Amino acid sequence: MTTRPKVLAEDWLPVAALSIESRREAAPIPGQFPKLKTLHQWWARRPIVASAATVLAGILPAWSDELAERHPTISGLQTERAYRDWFNRLIGIWGDPVLAKRTSEAAKAAGVKLKDNPYTYRPAFKNSVGEQEIRELHDVLVGTWGRLPAVADVTAGGGSIPWTALRLGLPTYANDLNSVAVSILNASLTIPAKHGTALTPLLRNWGQRIVDDATDRLSEYFPKAGRERVTNYLYAHAVTCPRTGRVVPLMPDWWLRKAPRPAAVRMLTKLDGVDLQTPRFEVVHGTDIDFDADKGLFAGGRAISPYDNLVVDGDYIKAEAKAGRMTQVLYAVVVRTSAGRTFRSPSDADLEALQKAEQLVAENIAIWEATGIIPSTSIPEVSNYDRGHRMYGINKWADFFSPRQLLTHAAFVQAFRKVAAEARTELHESLAKDILTELALMQGKALNYNARQTSWNVNRQSTRAVFEKHNFAFKWTFVEFPGPGELLPWCLDQLVDAYDEIARLLEETGSSAPGVRLEREVQVSAGTAADIPSLPDGSIQHICMDPPYYANVMYSELSNFFYAWERETLGVVAPELFEEENTDLDNEAVTNDARFATLGRRKKEIADLDYEAKMAAIFTECRRMLSDDGVLTVMFTNKNARAWDALGSALIAAGFTVETSWPVATEPESSSHQANKNAAESTIMLVCRKRDRSDDGGKRYLEDVAPEVRTEARSASFRFTEDGIEGVDLMLATYGPALSVISRNWPVYSSVPDENGADRLLRPEEALNIAREEIVELRRRRLVGEAVRVDSLTDFVLMAWDIFKAREADFDAARLLALAVGGLDIDQLTKAKVLKKKSGTVELLAPEERIRRGNEGDAPGVRPEASRFEHLIDAVDTTLYIAKVDGMQAAKRFVDRHGYTSDRAFLAAIQGLINAIPRKKSKGAWLYPEAGILDTLCTLYFDSVQIPAEDIPVAQTDEPVALFEME
Repeated sequence: MTTRPKVLAEDWLPVAALSIESRREAAPIPGQFPKLKTLHQWWARRPIVASAATVLAGILPAWSDELAERHPTISGLQTERAYRDWFNRLIGIWGDPVLAKRTSEAAKAAGVKLKDNPYTYRPAFKNSVGEQEIRELHDVLVGTWGRLPAVADVTAGGGSIPWTALRLGLPTYANDLNSVAVSILNASLTIPAKHGTALTPLLRNWGQRIVDDATDRLSEYFPKAGRERVTNYLYAHAVTCPRTGRVVPLMPDWWLRKAPRPAAVRMLTKLDGVDLQTPRFEVVHGTDIDFDADKGLFAGGRAISPYDNLVVDGDYIKAEAKAGRMTQVLYAVVVRTSAGRTFRSPSDADLEALQKAEQLVAENIAIWEATGIIPSTSIPEVSNYDRGHRMYGINKWADFFSPRQLLTHAAFVQAFRKVAAEARTELHESLAKDILTELALMQGKALNYNARQTSWNVNRQSTRAVFEKHNFAFKWTFVEFPGPGELLPWCLDQLVDAYDEIARLLEETGSSAPGVRLEREVQVSAGTAADIPSLPDGSIQHICMDPPYYANVMYSELSNFFYAWERETLGVVAPELFEEENTDLDNEAVTNDARFATLGRRKKEIADLDYEAKMAAIFTECRRMLSDDGVLTVMFTNKNARAWDALGSALIAAGFTVETSWPVATEPESSSHQANKNAAESTIMLVCRKRDRSDDGGKRYLEDVAPEVRTEARSASFRFTEDGIEGVDLMLATYGPALSVISRNWPVYSSVPDENGADRLLRPEEALNIAREEIVELRRRRLVGEAVRVDSLTDFVLMAWDIFKAREADFDAARLLALAVGGLDIDQLTKAKVLKKKSGTVELLAPEERIRRGNEGDAPGVRPEASRFEHLIDAVDTTLYIAKVDGMQAAKRFVDRHGYTSDRAFLAAIQGLINAIPRKKSKGAWLYPEAGILDTLCTLYFDSVQIPAEDIPVAQTDEPVALFEME
C-alpha cells in the first residue's frame, strides 16, 4: 500500500483548548456568535474552531526533526512546541484558553470580579491569518502530499467543515442530500468565494427592493398609533368552553415580564357589565398586579374554564384543534417608545386590523395555493413529531401560521418574485442568480421567527424561534413579528450581516492587502453521499465529515418546514433542487422509526439496520474517493451505544480502521434549566485510514483482543481526564479506542456463536461493553478506594452520580451502566426504588422518595425503623432522610445504633457519594440537597471523610442558552 504520511491528528490535538474555544464560540453574545450559523437555520452544526482543527490536523504531518529540516525558514516548524503553537495560530487560538478559563473560574469561586477579560484575544473563528502564513501552510502541505490536499465533506449540512477548509485555501468539496442544506452551502461557500464582500452592497440594495414591495402590500394590516413602534403581538391559542360556548384562552400563566419591572395581563370576561363571548385583556404593571400571575387557565394538557371553573378536558382540546376550531386571541402588544420596551393592551384598531387580514386571506387563499404563493402541501404521513402538529390540527405546512402571519409570508413570496424578474432583466444572469440565492434565505429567517410555534421569552424579553429545539413542539401562546417595519427589515439586516462576515473572513484569510483575495476552489453537489460520481477514485486526501447522528435529528422532516415555502423562492433560482414535493426522506441516513411504523415491534430494529446499511454505503463511497494515503475523520456526537455500534459496524464493513480518537467538548455547557439532566457534551473525532485488505490467516476472538481493549480504554481515561473530559463524555471517549482495537485486528469473532453454533463476527457493542466496564472500575477506585467493595445497588448509585453528574440520565446510558456495575437491569433498579423510569430517561430517586412502608417486606429502600440493611445505599439514604426530617442529632443516633460510625464500608459509601454528587449551588441553595446534608453530616460526625471543595456556582437562568436569539 502507498506510504502514508503520519498526520498530526494521529499524534496530537489540543483537546482542552478546543473544548474551551468551542463553548466560547457558542455563547450567544451580541456580535460574537458566528454568522455562518445565523445565515439560515440548520441543526447540529459543529463549532468552526473544532471543524478547522479537525480539517487541518487531518492533513498536516505529525511533527518530526525531518519536517523541521525540510522547512528551515518556517519558524513554526523548528520545535514540537513551536509547531503546536503554529497550529493553534492557524485555527485562530491566539492566546491560552486553558489559563483564561482557570483564571475566570478561580475568580468566580472567590466571588471576585475580574478587572480585565482573562481571554486576551478574540474568539478563534474571528482571527484570520495572512498571506505569509497561508503560503507557509501550503508549502508544508504540498511537501507532504505532493499537491495541495483536497478536503471533502460528503454530508456537509450547515457547512462548518467545508467552510473552514475553504478559508484555509484548500480545494474543497461539499455534498448533501437535502436541498435546503445544498442551498445553504451555495450561499455560504460558492457565492462568497466567488464575489467576496463586493456583493454586500448589492444584497442590501436588491434586498431593500423586496422589503419595500412587501411593506407596501402589508402596511394597511398593521396599524400604527402615534409614535410608538410595535415590535411583537402576543397570542394565546383558544377553544370554546364545551358548556358555555365562550372562548377559553389556553394560557399557562399571565406574565409578560417579571421583576424588577413586572408586567402581566388581566383577563376580562365582562365589559360594562356585559358578558364577552371572547375575553379582552388589560396589561397591568408593578403593584397593580393584584392576582396570581403564575396561575393561568392551562396546565397538564387541560384547561379550566373561567366561566364555570370546571375542567376543559385535554381530549376535547385536541378534538377541537383537529376539527379546525382552535382559534387565537391577541392578549398583549409589545411596543418600543422613547422610554424603552413596554406592553399595552390590544386596541380596537389592532383587533379590526386582524379581522381585515383574516378576511383577505380567506378570500385569496385558494388562488395563493394554486399559484404557489403559499404552500398547499400536506405534512408527510411519515413523521416523528405528530405531538407538535397533527395532534393539534396542523396537517399542512401552511397550518403552522396564523392568518396574518400567512399574509406576511405570502407578501414576501410575491415581492421576491417581482424583484427576481427585475434582477434578471437588469443584471447578468449569473450575478442575478447569486444575489437572489442569498436574498431568498431571508424567508427562512422570517418563517423561523414568525409562526405559531414561536414563543415569548418572559425572562429574556425576546422571541424564541420555532427551532429553539429540534422538534415542532406545540406552543400554547405564540408571537407574531409584524412584517412591515420590523420582521422584513430585520431579516434583511440579518442576511446582509451574515453574508458580509462569512465573505470577509474568507477574504481576510491569506490576503496580502485589503481587497486582495486568495483564489479558492470549491464544488457543491446535491445527492446521496453513497454515490458521488463527480469525484473520481482516489481524488480526495481528507474526507472530514459530520454524519447524521443516528436518531438525534430528523433533518428531512424538520427542513420540510422551510422547503415547502422555499420551493417558490429558492426554487425559482435553482429549480433542479426543488423538483420534488418534499425533501428526500427515504435516502436520508438516520434511524427513523416512523418510516417502519407498519412493522410494529420490529420497527426499531429495522430502522437501526437501515441506518447502518446507509452509513456503510456512504463509507464505502468514501473509501473509493479517498486516496490510499488519505485520512477519513468522522465527527460523532451520541451517547446511545446502539448508535456507536451501528457507526462502528459501518466503518469496519467499509474497510476502515480507527487509528485514534479525540473528544472535544463542542456542546454548550448545561444551564441550570438542564442541570438535573445529563447530556453528552463532547464530539468524538475518529481518525480513520483505509484498512489493508490482506489477512494473516489467524482467527481472532473477543477474548484475544479484550486485554488490549481494556488497556486502551484505561489509557484514554487517564489522558482525557487531564484534558477536562469527565462524566458521560469520558465514557464516550473510550469508544474510539475500543473501535480502534477491533478495527485493527479485523476480522474479530464474538465469543458467543450464532443460533446455528457457527462463529459470528463481533458487533462493536461487545467491545464497547468491555471499555465501559474498565472505566467503571477505574472510577470506583477513585471514589471509594481499591480495598473496599460495595454491593451492586450502591455501586450503581455511586457510578451514576459520578458519570452522569445529574439526577436524570438517558435510559440507554443508565441501562449500560447497570450492566457494567454488576449485571443489573433497569427493572431491578426501579423495584429497588433506586430510580424511576421516564420517557426516554431515568431519574435517581431522592432519599424521601425511597421510603418503604411496613407492609412492603424487606424490599430495598429507606427504612428508619430497620434493624439491618442489605444494601449500603439504603443505610446511607435512611441516614440522609432522618437528617432532613428529624435533624442531625437524630441521624447521629441512627448511625451510632447501627455501628456505622466506624464501619469501613459505610464510610467508603459516604466518601464515594460526597465525591460523586455534584457540589453545586444556585442562589445559595444546594442544587442536589443530598450534597448539602452529606456536607453537614461529615463536618459534624465523620472526621475521616474528606470533603471536596464546592463546584463553581450555577448561574441562575430559567431557560437553556439559545444559540441565536432575536432581540
